[in-house]
Amino acid sequence: MSRVIAKKVLKIERDALSSLIARIDGNFEKAVNAIYSTKGRVIVAGLGKPGFIAQKISATLSSTGTPSLYLHPAEALHGDLGRVTRDDAIIALSNSGETEEFIKFLPIVKKIGAKLIAMVGNTKSTLARNADHVIDVSVKREACPLGLAPTTSTTAMLAMGDALAVALLERKGFKEKDFAFFHPGGILGKRLLLKVGDIMRTGHSNPIVNENKKIKEVLLSITRARAGSASVVDSKGKLVGIFTDGDLRRHLETEPNIINKRVKDLMTRNPTVTKKGRLAAEALEILRSKRLDELPVVDERSRPIGLLDVQDILKAGLV
Repeated sequence: MSRVIAKKVLKIERDALSSLIARIDGNFEKAVNAIYSTKGRVIVAGLGKPGFIAQKISATLSSTGTPSLYLHPAEALHGDLGRVTRDDAIIALSNSGETEEFIKFLPIVKKIGAKLIAMVGNTKSTLARNADHVIDVSVKREACPLGLAPTTSTTAMLAMGDALAVALLERKGFKEKDFAFFHPGGILGKRLLLKVGDIMRTGHSNPIVNENKKIKEVLLSITRARAGSASVVDSKGKLVGIFTDGDLRRHLETEPNIINKRVKDLMTRNPTVTKKGRLAAEALEILRSKRLDELPVVDERSRPIGLLDVQDILKAGLV
């Protein structure tokens, strides 16, 4: 029985969403133009269930390049209308369009001079008649069998809000790098913003040894730094090689007195390197493609200034 009811609910909401497509008309275009030309913020307001939808729409707008905030209609009547300026645009969500709090703040919004866009289920309502632009999100019926709980109506508002946000995103020429800027904590943001220099090991955590050092001294440096390798430099401080755990294992059988050998005789010469300004995601691809665990980070004079370990990339959340 539950499955039957669930399928019925989804079909009702699916049909309601399909009906919205025909309403993407000149009114929708005017609303997009009004928001696009707004010098201030887009304030999204709603009460009850539409209030939760309003918060989501505001968050979506903000994360896609349209500065926005949520306004509770009741709180607006008790001081929060002070947040609204003539340069702002208000999107008011109400299925009936007769919500008491909205009716009361209409005259004040008009006096402030902010643009008003009504997203309503009743295009002949008081809210719709007093709006500069109207977006019709009316539905034939709620999915609730009693016709009382906001279900289909709030789904329609949510979908139309997404349509508005994406239309504005395209209009503004919003790109991946812009999205990443507003989502620095997400994987996409990290991939597009995080640089090698942000996560590389430096100082005591970046073991650098002279090419004439004995292996035992190099191993001590690696151990103290809790690293997996050491960058090897010549007398001028220029990188000439890298000594890794792998190099140690490869020479153990053939070099019985390995700890007294000089590192220049056993190191990997001309190692793959990276620069601190490179994207960490690009460095990760180098590590993957060459099956490496560490990358020395060098400056313009080929002097090692850091060490990038695959573990650092994992800790940064890039994978």
